[in-house]
Amino acid sequence: MSTKKGIIALMGSGELTATMVEVHKELLVELAGPPQAIFLDTPAGFQLNVDQLSERATEYFRQHVQQDMSIVSFKSKEKCTPLEAEQAFHAMREANFFLIGPGSPSYAVRQWQETAIPEILTKRVEAGGCLVAASAAALTVGRFTLPVYEIYKVGEELHWVQGMNILEHFGFNLVVIPHWNNAEGGTHDTRFCFMGESRFEKLESLLPEEVSIFGLDEHTACLIDLDKNEAVIKGLGRVTLRRRGGEIVFAKGDRFSLDILRGEEIGGAWRSTTQETTEVEPSTDRQEKSFWDTVHDIQTAFHTGLKKGEQRETTNALLELDRTIWQAKQDLENEEFISQAREVLRDLIVLFGMELESSPRDKTALFAPLIGELLDLRDRFRQHKQWQEADAVRDSLQRADILVEDTEDGTRWRFKS
Repeated sequence: MSTKKGIIALMGSGELTATMVEVHKELLVELAGPPQAIFLDTPAGFQLNVDQLSERATEYFRQHVQQDMSIVSFKSKEKCTPLEAEQAFHAMREANFFLIGPGSPSYAVRQWQETAIPEILTKRVEAGGCLVAASAAALTVGRFTLPVYEIYKVGEELHWVQGMNILEHFGFNLVVIPHWNNAEGGTHDTRFCFMGESRFEKLESLLPEEVSIFGLDEHTACLIDLDKNEAVIKGLGRVTLRRRGGEIVFAKGDRFSLDILRGEEIGGAWRSTTQETTEVEPSTDRQEKSFWDTVHDIQTAFHTGLKKGEQRETTNALLELDRTIWQAKQDLENEEFISQAREVLRDLIVLFGMELESSPRDKTALFAPLIGELLDLRDRFRQHKQWQEADAVRDSLQRADILVEDTEDGTRWRFKS
């Protein structure tokens, strides 16, 4: 009797947010046996907060998914002792639900290469288990991996690195790209996993022709059910399959045969990636603004208020951003996004403080530039013996309750009060 094959769940982001709670529950129900869930920490193994990230994952599952989850730590193959490595491998062979998420995809690939981990994950899925590869981890499972940090943060030349290619075992020749619709850049294009359109087009041209690209919007999952030979889209956004100059977009709720991902042509559903296309309207579930849309709107309101000198508008923007961040925390928004939004809030507070520092603090400082110009004009009149005009300037200032005094050290002025 053949064993039921498992599911590979690819997530564009949001694996530990409210968006994916029901998705995780559904995946756990589909398991052939009792859930034995683990969180693998490798992608963030180089980060100082890796243990906190792991604890947050297990706490999320305990509180929101109502499922216990243990941590399997394999931070670095160089630093793991042979005993620690074998303990991690043993725990993975006993598990049937794997969650792997944020961090650096290229770092994760380097740590997993020439270890038992790719084979263990493949065999566990083959035996009916579930692999949830989200965000950075989603980048590792295909034929090639996009080195996001190296290109976006460090400025290295556009290139790909070899992926773990777990998908190849199941007949998929794909490159997986999460954060497909990212908009964090605000004023610059950060779609296609922070690459932007122009850079991503060049990256796409570097791939072998037979390799397809599978892009996942943020807070969106594609559940690849190997036993049913079908995929289904969950979450808030869409997924995009690109192949040989054409693409097809699948929306939330769409189901399609895995043969499409394996290379089957489906005729008219494809559209050219180079032709002008009308932007598809978001689904009704996505009508509300995203977290980053809201943050960017508040930033705009702040800068508008600052430019106009409207302290009430500027202060309200700061308070609204603080409220938005607090609400996002309650809604289980991505912790990385919340951290970045806090940076935005701190930047705006600094700008506000700098504006206050440069603004006049009293009436004397406020009027000094104008009165100084008028007194300079009076001095020029006096130098040219235009006494009547010079007296007119002084008399005008006096009518505004400003006293002008000529002394041996020069002209002084003050308010009568």
